[in-house]
Amino acid sequence: MYPNETQRRIIVTGMAGAGKSTFSRAFAVRSGLPLIHLDLHFWKPGWTEPSEAEWREKQRALLAGNAWIVDGNYAETLDLRLERADTVVVLATSWWRCAVRALLRGCRMPDTLPEGCEYSAWQRLRAEWRLVPLILRNRHGELEHEQAIIARHGQHASQHVLKSKRAIRKFLDGSPDVAGREHGDGSN
Repeated sequence: MYPNETQRRIIVTGMAGAGKSTFSRAFAVRSGLPLIHLDLHFWKPGWTEPSEAEWREKQRALLAGNAWIVDGNYAETLDLRLERADTVVVLATSWWRCAVRALLRGCRMPDTLPEGCEYSAWQRLRAEWRLVPLILRNRHGELEHEQAIIARHGQHASQHVLKSKRAIRKFLDGSPDVAGREHGDGSN
């Protein structure tokens, strides 16, 4: 899918481990749109969380442009992103795949870290592996919660729920059948 003039501000969301960053990087390369990884902007030096007011203000600045792809969860500020978005892509990856990816991701150091933040290999492993019980605990409610926020604040945006690797490939390849609301053949 290559954005046209009505598809220039795109949100990519889904559970931890759903593949948001990987999908967003591939989509940015294909579309030429600038990419914003929320995780790189959320953390203050020393892995300190911003206040909600600081985080909302930072996002307003990040979203000021007329074209972007923004990936990340942060359901508490999803409404803010939806105000400007014209397209929402939800990666509805199965919870077990998300959990496996979190386990594997713990073994790899990220290419880029937030400014002023450092990780040892042990800290990275521990942080990512702590996601697994959260994924398990939230597997039924997280997607539904995000969908409710999208329904409330994103009715104006084109919405795509991608449920499989095949649906993701079709979307990225610009297949004509990606214009609908939900995509997926059940296979992952």
